[in-house]
Amino acid sequence: MSSEARVEVGGSRPAGAARPHLTVAPGVTSAPTGVRRHRTVLRCRAVALDVAAVAAVGAAALALTGPTPTTLVLAGATVVAELGGLAVARAWDPAAIGTGGAEFARLARGTVAATVAVALLALVLTAADPVGHAWALLVVPAAGVAAALGRLALRAVVARARRRGRWTAPVLAVGAPAAVADLVARTRRVPGHGWTVVAACTATGGGEGRTSEIAGVPVVGDLDAVASEVRRTGAEVVAVAPSPGWTPRRLHELAWRLEGLDVDLVVDPGLMEIAGPRLHVTPVDGLPLLRLRPPSFRGGPHAAKAVVDRVVAALALIVLAPVFAVVALLVRRDGGPVFYRQVRVGRDGRPFAMVKFRSMVVGAERLRPAGDHDGAGPLFKLHDDPRVTPIGRVLRRWSLDELPQLLNVLGGSMSLVGPRPPLPEEVGTYAEDARRRLLVRPGLTGLWQVSGRSDLSWEDTVRLDLRYVENWSPGLDLLILARTVTAVVGARGAY
Repeated sequence: MSSEARVEVGGSRPAGAARPHLTVAPGVTSAPTGVRRHRTVLRCRAVALDVAAVAAVGAAALALTGPTPTTLVLAGATVVAELGGLAVARAWDPAAIGTGGAEFARLARGTVAATVAVALLALVLTAADPVGHAWALLVVPAAGVAAALGRLALRAVVARARRRGRWTAPVLAVGAPAAVADLVARTRRVPGHGWTVVAACTATGGGEGRTSEIAGVPVVGDLDAVASEVRRTGAEVVAVAPSPGWTPRRLHELAWRLEGLDVDLVVDPGLMEIAGPRLHVTPVDGLPLLRLRPPSFRGGPHAAKAVVDRVVAALALIVLAPVFAVVALLVRRDGGPVFYRQVRVGRDGRPFAMVKFRSMVVGAERLRPAGDHDGAGPLFKLHDDPRVTPIGRVLRRWSLDELPQLLNVLGGSMSLVGPRPPLPEEVGTYAEDARRRLLVRPGLTGLWQVSGRSDLSWEDTVRLDLRYVENWSPGLDLLILARTVTAVVGARGAY
């Protein structure tokens, strides 16, 4: 179906309202029982990349160790065990490809299972031969790392395609108008997730006010029309948000009606910005209840995070020493000091001196332009700030001015990943929710860094930082660090 095609949809709506038309997004089929082509493409590409990565690592290991009967058996076992582990861990589920941390968590589970299997085989074949142990402890994890690198490359391709409206799943949103509008805004803000809300059903069958749409999305029916509208629109996802008149019984009946339609049913539990590590299902007489664990800001995991921060910062300072020297010389040519120290507020409200390469003229604080600026809330941001030096613009473009903050990480006042380090005058204006950002160490990078930096509104900055604080996990840190590379290369919001 071409991008110009339209599908007329029905359902109950306010009296006198015009019958809406649904524009089908490019690449979206209107046949609910048809093959989801983009899902097939994603799965095939992921499988091909994983097979290529595992085979390449196995071939390289064979070339290094030499082809013997034992190494040939171990090479074949590595390929079979790694790919089998990925299959069992559901690493090729299209819903997990191209977004979120679940993709890499499944890759890790599959690789761990494969490592155990190959280790047992190596123990049987070569009990006293170090080559067998090397295969289990080095080659199999290396295959997992190669597969993860391939997925990162695929993720970049998927994100670019989804920003252009391809490889997205059409979503039928169900709920109150405000909840539907929020879902529409979120999916548009993060197109890389792969959802496009194409239609909505509300309790009244109407939209905001007396209109028949919500945020540009047509309202196609009431709560009783959900199943039939899935068939009409070809929705691949039904997203259910809280709504008056929506009961657990009706949700159960909807799930029955959607069986066999190849449709994902997702339910918003109404818990704002609370993610997996803190949510657990506790059944009571068959009734699944969500148990919400309180966030933890101390203890073993956070102590381990602090140790890893210092070790990685020390290694990075050694590796990047030549870069520091070159940047220092360039900054010094503009006159004035190389480093700029600024008081920021850290964990538990303690002030510290944050170090950066100087990117502005000397005395920039006294030359702060008056009037409007590009920031929001207490943030001061100016896209074409006249105080920035020529070399400073280059440093900001590639975030090189922030490298000296590795010294803060080494000293313990900052972390590799965390909320944005605020100024004291900003903290003075914080509401109660924003003050929760101070429960953890500020970060060299964070969700704010990989989501737009200076282009974010104040509300979005606070929301992202609170999401990190409330849902921190080591996996989230790894995901943010991986996304930081893309954000820096793309220079989103860097000025």
